[in-house]
Amino acid sequence: MAMNKLLPALLALSTALAATTAQQLYAAEQPLLIPGKESLYQRVLAVPGSRLHAEPGSAAGEPVTPFTAFYVYAREQAGGNDWLQVGTDRHGGVRGWLKGEAAIDWTQGLTVAFREAVGRDRALLYRDAASVRDLAKTRDMARYGELYRSAEAGEKRDDSPVVAIQPPGKLDIKEDFYLVPILQHEDLYVGSEQARLLQVSSVPLDSGNPSPAADTPRERPTENTGSSGVVEDNGYRAGLVFAIDATLSMDPYIDRTRKAVMKIYDALGDAGLLGNVNFGLVAFRDSPAAVPELEYLARTYVNLEQGRNPGTFLAQINDLSAATASSQDFVEDSYAGVKQALDDMDWSAHAARYLVLVTDAGPRPGTDPLSSTGLDARALRQIARDKGVAIFVLHLLTESTNADHPSAAAQYRELAKFPGIGSLYYAVPTGDVGEFGHVLDTLAGQITMQVQMAAGAQPLPAKPAEPTPSENPRLAELQSKVAKLGYALRMQYLQRNDGGKVPNVFNAWLLDRDIRDPEKNTLDVQVLLTRDQLSDLHDILNGVLETAEEGLLSPQNFLNELKSLAATIARDPEQLGATTATTAGEGNSLADLGFMREYIEDLPYTGEVMDLSLEDWETWPARRQIEFLHQLEDKISYYRALHDHTDLWVSLDGGAVDGDSVFPVALEMLP
Repeated sequence: MAMNKLLPALLALSTALAATTAQQLYAAEQPLLIPGKESLYQRVLAVPGSRLHAEPGSAAGEPVTPFTAFYVYAREQAGGNDWLQVGTDRHGGVRGWLKGEAAIDWTQGLTVAFREAVGRDRALLYRDAASVRDLAKTRDMARYGELYRSAEAGEKRDDSPVVAIQPPGKLDIKEDFYLVPILQHEDLYVGSEQARLLQVSSVPLDSGNPSPAADTPRERPTENTGSSGVVEDNGYRAGLVFAIDATLSMDPYIDRTRKAVMKIYDALGDAGLLGNVNFGLVAFRDSPAAVPELEYLARTYVNLEQGRNPGTFLAQINDLSAATASSQDFVEDSYAGVKQALDDMDWSAHAARYLVLVTDAGPRPGTDPLSSTGLDARALRQIARDKGVAIFVLHLLTESTNADHPSAAAQYRELAKFPGIGSLYYAVPTGDVGEFGHVLDTLAGQITMQVQMAAGAQPLPAKPAEPTPSENPRLAELQSKVAKLGYALRMQYLQRNDGGKVPNVFNAWLLDRDIRDPEKNTLDVQVLLTRDQLSDLHDILNGVLETAEEGLLSPQNFLNELKSLAATIARDPEQLGATTATTAGEGNSLADLGFMREYIEDLPYTGEVMDLSLEDWETWPARRQIEFLHQLEDKISYYRALHDHTDLWVSLDGGAVDGDSVFPVALEMLP
């Protein structure tokens, strides 16, 4: 009797084990490699309406969130269809099977990030490449104007080469993650400007799954009419953070900044919008290791949450005073103040994000031994852009730092550049406190006006309003830029709240330049790198840097050491990441030697590091070699800073940030 009961149980167990074994046969330890690659795996994107199945050919399946990225572990044929076994990581985490028609091949992670259409036309998406090439060659503005007007009006004609238009606003890929993967790319010219022609597949958010930004109610502050003066905001919020030089002789400017903020609080209070602008305050000096009397390098006095409260902000800025000792020389570590403001502030609740740097001294570049960041202006600006923060620089041209003004101005102009608008840099002659105060009032007043307009739910104008003419041409120029910036941010906010979507188009073609004004970019080409890939990139460049520094005085030793390092990588790719070099140690560039990573080769960019001609290196004077090493150091510092900003990384499987989490890295920041 016991045997009669045991036999069915054993049969059931045997069946279960057989099923498990069959499933394991499907599973692989790692994804399939792209043909011809040694470390780059096959990836696909799930299209809207796709489903995950337990096995190939099965009818039932679970819905998949559109644009989910999968690694491909196996390819099978079943029921006359192609099937892909997929997983969300590259470590054997198989999730199920997708029909081949439910996925788009996506090998290198190239994606489009649309820029705000401020001062230019929205980008058009075309049915075929020939139509784009013809317009780029002929510059037929009458034909283009007709196509643009029809697309903008929403007219759909079967015979039109235009199939869609960029959404009226910018979807921030870092906040409302979307993918417009690039399938092909080629170079061409629009007028005298080199442009990229891109074939893309638009993978929109499913209409049944609205983006969190459009669907999640915003948390509002509690109304408070007590001593704090905090009142409820009306949705649109701006974050305005001051990074103020607190070295010797800065007291008058600190005092004037306090007065400007008080004016803003009063204006917002009168309008019932006190909760719509949050203020932050960071003070910086210089290395206390070099001059202990400076007491600190950078210090956060008020974060953005604390800055909702006027009393807190004003009390803290009253406690801020200039140092009693001078820094070691006429430059200071102002980048430390900027980076602390970027790192310490929670910017996530703010649609408009402004950082105002106030200083009378030049910065310490990343190559300076006393630099705490290791970053130059370009890399620091990129970190700010990654966080969606616009940097203003108010540079006080005081007599005490006169010798450093040209160098400091060049670096600060670079730091304050904003795409499509220009540099948000303003020099205050002689450090005049009165003019400084006037500029600060003007800047703060325009930001306040933008907040009032957005909070009042006024209709979005066709273009930013031009500011009232000023007797000061430089100030008028800054006002115009602030107006454009505020308009762009407000437009982005309104369109996001109106549920703007990426166009629902597949296999369309577009240009990365404006047809009317080719000097203006319509979009950014970015590559989604994993956190592990970025770490690998950091390590490989660091190895090159160390080798170059050791062989600086002996070019031939440098070349020999590079070849030795390349050979080591070829023998043991896991040591510093896989390389495609089959014969390491041969060639005329770092890429030829085998330092090029598979995940960045064949991308549409020219790498200043990887394309370095070793013949050029041998002929360069020492000064030029040192400049190159400084560029290399800057890339390394940026990768390290980006890697450590865990808030910027996106986990495509919805889990915690790990080595497979991704970030859209701008092409120009690659080596």
